Amino acid sequence: MDFSWSKEQLELKRAVIEFARKELTDDLVQRDREGTFSRDLWQKCADFGILGLPIPREYGGQGMDRLTTVLMMEGLGYACKDHGLIFGMSAHMWDVEMPILDFGTEEQKQRYLPRLCNGQAIGAIAITEPEAGSDAFSLSTTAEKQGNYYLLNGTKTFVTNGPVADVFLVFATVNKKLGFLGITAFLVEKNFPGITVGKNIDKMGLKTNPWSEIVLDNCKVPVENRLAKEGNGVAIFNDSMEWERSCILAGFVGSMEKQLEETIQYARERKQFKQPIGKFQAVANRIVDMKIRLETARLILYRATWLKETQGSAPLDAAMTKLYLSESWVKSCLDAVQIHGGYGYTTEFELERALRDAVGSTLFAGTSEIQRNIIAQHLGL
Repeated sequence: MDFSWSKEQLELKRAVIEFARKELTDDLVQRDREGTFSRDLWQKCADFGILGLPIPREYGGQGMDRLTTVLMMEGLGYACKDHGLIFGMSAHMWDVEMPILDFGTEEQKQRYLPRLCNGQAIGAIAITEPEAGSDAFSLSTTAEKQGNYYLLNGTKTFVTNGPVADVFLVFATVNKKLGFLGITAFLVEKNFPGITVGKNIDKMGLKTNPWSEIVLDNCKVPVENRLAKEGNGVAIFNDSMEWERSCILAGFVGSMEKQLEETIQYARERKQFKQPIGKFQAVANRIVDMKIRLETARLILYRATWLKETQGSAPLDAAMTKLYLSESWVKSCLDAVQIHGGYGYTTEFELERALRDAVGSTLFAGTSEIQRNIIAQHLGL
């Protein structure tokens, strides 16, 4: 493994940072307070090429390898504090675009990927149900084939990008008696008859990224919108989850780096008892821990991405990456708040928002407990 970056890759990362500094600056505090999604910022990112980073050029993407994609998303997170926007784009990329690229027919790729890359369409994955969360494959949503169509019935919840999505990757079972062998994936467009998108779900953090329920009531989906064969849903889901767990937190590694720099600067400038607070061991030790978490998170991120791209499957490393990055981000946010004291608790310093956003990362794509279960299974426990 060689994680040294070429001159061209580093230039791409710098370009993303400059883009974010110039174009992704608005009243984030206000939008977070109101829970407002910015389609304008989403489109700016699409125009820059972010939404199509890992997608081949023949389908409207940038044709980047996965490690370069991760590096650029890290740069985006360094310069953009809108974690909701970054999370929404990452879910769009890894949970919708990648399954279409890896499992879709040529017609499906040509029909959906260019629009997903250029910002005309927003993608969302719909698997979680009111009674199927961590036990993702205990689905009650059904798909009944009738001629050239499937009729989908069920309710999905916590759908990332749900209220603004144009294309949903929906998982349903064609035969409950088959268990997980009956799970099948479908590309469902928002204007298909029988799909109803619920209102935005208010939540603790990531407020600029909208979530919702969707209700499928005899939703009529053409057979050509089935992704792969019947029963291939588990393979599609596992593959997309590996990409998500390996890569979706790349932007937040950049956020951790920026937060560390700002915290160091504050510790140098803030004085108590006639000296900078960074001179106190209790403060310095927290900053050291933040640095160690950052560098460890970065290495485990690169390694998991490299393994996934070169070997095709890396479930153990994907789970370890998701677990370590998410919990490290929460811990570093808590350290940053503590070092800033009362100021860190205020909205003005924006640390409390980062902490609220970080908590969510321990839940999506499988909770920390689920990641530990996956790791334990791979250790033979």
